[in-house]
Parts: sequence; structure tokens; C-alpha cells
Amino acid sequence: MIQVAGTPFQLKDSSYFGSDQTLIVKAMIEAPSLYSFSSWNDFLFEINVRKDIIESAKVMNEGESEFTTFQYTQCNPEYWYLTTEGGFQLKPNQYPSNAIRDIYRNSSLYAFECAMACVMNFYKAILDRIGDEMFNYLFQNLYLYSWHTDVDLGLYTFYGDHYIPGDVVYFNNPEYDPSTPWYRGVNAVTLYDGNVFGHGFGIKNTEKMIETLNETRRPTSNQSAYLTSLVTRISLQNNISRSILNPVYKKQPMIIHHNKPSISYKRYLSYLQKMFKRSL
Repeated sequence: MIQVAGTPFQLKDSSYFGSDQTLIVKAMIEAPSLYSFSSWNDFLFEINVRKDIIESAKVMNEGESEFTTFQYTQCNPEYWYLTTEGGFQLKPNQYPSNAIRDIYRNSSLYAFECAMACVMNFYKAILDRIGDEMFNYLFQNLYLYSWHTDVDLGLYTFYGDHYIPGDVVYFNNPEYDPSTPWYRGVNAVTLYDGNVFGHGFGIKNTEKMIETLNETRRPTSNQSAYLTSLVTRISLQNNISRSILNPVYKKQPMIIHHNKPSISYKRYLSYLQKMFKRSL
């Protein structure tokens, strides 16, 4: 169900949307939850960002970047410092927009795990939607590591009963082989027609993704991998408006260098909460 400016929205005329946007709108209409937007522009922004997330995921899938753990992370030294923890720190003489684009243009120079891949796809989609000038204004001093993001990306996660194309879902593999901990799960961008993209796994439907994870379980395992109900999204529109109206120093969230590849955003938040409690 969709509501725009307080009025229920019905897809009577799809001429406003391309075929991909129409699939996203239909998924929202058929969802059991209400998707409410304060204006038509906010509605279009949401639909188009979701489309751009999916396009970014497809480009990443077609590229040459590799899946790896934090110990072996790689990046293009022209744009990024590679930290000892396996993160990418933007160099001070480079624009964030150029550095994000380079991940896709020179993909053979990069290697990272699946949570970082999802964050990269979020940033790339926003860059394509708002342009270089606004992106560079909002996302200065970028640092990529696991699920760490700039506060203006508006990342949030919840347990849901559905997902919309452009969301990130999590496949859990509770009895993974301890010798290959990177198969503990997969963060995957939801595409169309039931397909998902997980960095290192490619584009598959949910059944094939589960089958692939099951092949990595420990020999004594009795429990199958499964698609959880965790959904992770970005909520950028209000954050952009706030930052434009209040151009002040942003307090960024703490960074947790946990060295555990392929964890969900919910688990990353649990590490943040533990660190925060220890700091009190």
C-alpha cells in the first residue's frame, strides 16, 4: 500500500515509470505495510534510488572485484588508503564521487566482503541519483568497512514480513564450517523476480543461494541455511534536507573493526551497542 501526500496511490497510469520502476511500485502496493511519502518528489526519489541500487548491484556482479576477508582486502591506492583492519579510507585529495565510481570502473583492483559490497551499492546509487556536487558535500571523508556508513546514509534494519526490490536481505548459515567463516551468511541486494545479488555468490534466486550456502556447512551439520526476515534499507531523503539546512559538523558513528566477514547489519549494531556500553 502506498500513500503520497496523505492520499492513497493507485497505479492507474504507469507512464510515469519505466518497467523497472513499475515493478518496484507494484511490490509496494502489494506489500502488507504502508509506504507513506510526504510528496510526489519524495516518492519518485525512493523508487529511483531503489532502481539505482539494483543497477549498481548488477554492474558489480558483471565486474571483476573479488570476494575476500578483511585480511586480504584490496583497493585502488590512487583513491583510498588501505587500513590495517581492511577498510578503505578516502584520500584527502580525492573526491568521494570519483572514489566510489572507481570501485566499479577499475573493479579488478578491488577485493572485499559482502557487507562492504552492499554499502558500496548504496553509495553508488545515491551518487547516481543526486550527482557529484551534492554527494561530495554530504559524504566527505568516506570510510568503508563492513556496515560502517556515514550518518547521512540513514541506514536501518528491522525484522519484516516482506521486502521490496532494492532492499538488502540476509541469508544465515548457522552451521557453517569453522574453517571457512566467511560462509556464515550472505548479505544480498534484492533484485526483481525473486533474484538476489550477493558479492562472491553472483545473482541467484533464493533457493539457489541457500543451496550454495548448504554446500559450505560443516560435515556434521543438520541445519540448513535459510533466508532470515532481516531487511536493511537506507532512508536518505530527510537526511539530505537536514544537512542542507543545517550545514554543521556531523557526529559520525563509532567504527567497529570486528574482523568478521559476512555478518548482518543487526549483528554489526550489536557490536556497536557493546562498545557504547563499555565506554559509559
